[in-house]
Amino acid sequence: MKFIVVLVLVGYVFGVVKFLQGFRRTDFSGNQIGLALLWPVLFVMNGNYRKNFVKALKGS
Repeated sequence: MKFIVVLVLVGYVFGVVKFLQGFRRTDFSGNQIGLALLWPVLFVMNGNYRKNFVKALKGS
């Protein structure tokens, strides 16, 4: 059980860090901390955010 929690936390932190590193590649102009911290919810619920999140991670 603890292993799963650690994996989820590592995945969450990885997403935050990679999104912040690639933020300049997205179409967003502000609130990068808020967008980074809420990435799991926004990724599931918003197609535009999902597209930009992938851009930030891949660099394309």
